[in-house]
This record gives sequence, C-alpha cells and structure tokens, in this order.
Amino acid sequence: MLKILNNKEDIKEANGEIRAGGTDLHDRYRMGVSSGAIIDIHKLDFGGFVEHLDGTFTIGANVTIDDVGQHPKVQSGYGTLSKAANGLATPQIRWAASFGGSLLQKTRCSYFRHPNLPCTKKGDAECSGLNGHHPNGVIFNKGGCPHPHPSTLATALLVYGATVRTTEREMPIEDLYGDGTAHDRDNMLNENEILTHVILPPAVANEKTAYFRSISRFEAEWPIVECSARLVVEDGVITDAGVGVGGVSQIPLRLNNVEAALIGQVATQSILEKAAKVSAENSNPSLQTAWKVEMMVGTILHTLEIALKG
Repeated sequence: MLKILNNKEDIKEANGEIRAGGTDLHDRYRMGVSSGAIIDIHKLDFGGFVEHLDGTFTIGANVTIDDVGQHPKVQSGYGTLSKAANGLATPQIRWAASFGGSLLQKTRCSYFRHPNLPCTKKGDAECSGLNGHHPNGVIFNKGGCPHPHPSTLATALLVYGATVRTTEREMPIEDLYGDGTAHDRDNMLNENEILTHVILPPAVANEKTAYFRSISRFEAEWPIVECSARLVVEDGVITDAGVGVGGVSQIPLRLNNVEAALIGQVATQSILEKAAKVSAENSNPSLQTAWKVEMMVGTILHTLEIALKG
C-alpha cells in the first residue's frame, strides 16, 4: 500500500516506511528486506535553500543530492559539502536521492540486506555480522553493528557543525546518530519523526576544502574509507580545521584530535602527516579490519593535501 502525504499534520497518523527519493527503500524492497506500507513524503514542504540574515544557510531535506552539489551557495561557501555531494554514487542516484534520505539510509551490511540472515536492525535477536565476515567493517568499534554507517554527506556536515531540524526538534547532527552502540538503530529519530531541514552556520571566507574516498574501483562504489576536510589558513598558519571520516565506525565521525593537531600549526607537509597519524590513536579494529587503519591514515593525509593545495 502506498500513501502519499500532502501535509505534515498527517505524519503522526502514518504507519509504514518513509519514502522521499526512494533509492534506498526500493533496493530493500527488491531484496525482500522491507515490505508493507510506504509513506511517501516527497510532496511535503521540506525543500528549498534559504540564506538567512545572520549568515546561516538552510537546506530542505527533500531537495536532491544533485541540487545540493550544484547549488552556487553550497559550492562557494560550503565546498566540502558540495564536493562530497558531487562525488558520491552515480549521477542517476544523485538526481533522484533526497538530501535527508542520504543522511538516514539504512546500513549497507550484507547481513542486514540478506532476507534470510538475522540482524538486530531487522528486529531479530542476534547480529550475524558480529561473528561473521566483515573485512570492510569498523575500526572505531562503538559496540554496535560491526558495519560502518553509509552516509557520505553526514561526514561533510560534521565538519561544519551543522544542525538538523525535524518535525519535533532541533539538534546537532552528532545527536542524530547517537554514540553508535545501539544494535537496532541507524539513527536516533523517534517513530514518525521526520528530518525536515539542515542548518549550516555562516560560511567562512577563503576556506580550503576537499573530499576524497578510497574505493575498490574507479567510481560508483561504496567507500572503504572517506574523508571530508576544511582548512582555514592565514599567513601560512592553520587557524581552523574540520576533519570528518566515514566508513570506519557505526556512526560518522568528526576527528577532533586530528583538528587539534592542525590548528595553530604552520601548514606544512610534515604537519599534515603528523595530524593524519593521530587519527589512528583511538582505533580498536578487529583482526579482519586492522588493514583499514593504514588506509584511513593515508586517505586523511591525501584529503588534507588536496585541501591545502586549494
């Protein structure tokens, strides 16, 4: 059954899986993982881009990923977000998938995506992946599902300190994902709570930005590790930095220790190398995922190098 919502007051009475762009939901239906009613929200007024007088910038959750990547204000003021949006998936998916949906997509764990294997995120009592095959799993293990969170755009929003607005509240984007320990959750939204907008702080002039993903083929592949970075350099000194990493934990991570190793330092190659190495300090990989630590350090270093070059 499909129900198309025309006003947000109907959300509280809705019963089913939410669909905006539908690129993730339709995959799950084809795989036999999801079934039942679909609640379509694409007509709700959660779209658009608004630049406010205080310099903050609001993006509606129903705009497409391509809209985000191509928007002039995002490109000029939030380059990390623009590059991440333009670099993920394929053009066809970016044209269809919603911005909000990209932040709330379900785990890409093969155990979750298999209709006959148990997974706590499908309501089962056990997680097959914990003792299963997960060589591309987490290296910052928070104790939940061993598969990393799939949202590329969340890593970019983390480095800007974005806020998200839902039908019930506003919160820092970190709070949308929690601490990663919940086996049965991909996000911390309540039942029938819908993400409606993302609010970015005022843009910083002349920041240097980059996004890079390490993947196993040339394009259209889920990242092994991905990094979003922004640097502000004044008179050769790094005065501000944001570094977010994906593909390594049950939640998207902002690497505060890497940022601390950069801020206040002269922007040299050796400083970038030292900062990238700091990223591995708190990692706790399994035997299957230990190989990803070096790849993460290299991915972060390469992203910082790209950003510094401008």
